[in-house]
Amino acid sequence: MRIRILRSAGQATATLEATPTTEALWAELSISSSASTWGGEVYFGTPVSVPREGDARQVVEPGTVAFRTDGDSLALPYGPTPIAHDGECRLAGPCDILGGLDGNARVLRTAGPAIRSASSAPERGRAPAGAPRSGNREAGSGHRPCRFDDRRRPKPKGFSR
Repeated sequence: MRIRILRSAGQATATLEATPTTEALWAELSISSSASTWGGEVYFGTPVSVPREGDARQVVEPGTVAFRTDGDSLALPYGPTPIAHDGECRLAGPCDILGGLDGNARVLRTAGPAIRSASSAPERGRAPAGAPRSGNREAGSGHRPCRFDDRRRPKPKGFSR
């Protein structure tokens, strides 16, 4: 599965693995939310609420697509966070690992903290088997839209300034 993340300065795509959390996220698309930053991490709330998977990790590589079950948020680290040691990407807590960004994760750093829009982008324009085929797709795009605005919002539980 692939998702597209649109910002006011451009876009990024990510490839997601088939995990229970990814499936739950996919089923909820389209999503509207605001995005925030925490050091070198962009994150935004989702309507998805799932239990943490057994292989959740706190220290990840830049460009990892992670889901923070404690805040029901998608986390996209591109650099060190306030609790990082020696330049690592240390998330606020253990997160489910969903996949990775295609290309350089530093693209998330451009043009301020907020993501304007994101959408799921199935590979080759097709939804994965079992994905709902509802009317929430953008006409002719093969994407299910997720909208994010450019306002900051309060940090989810567990995030410190």
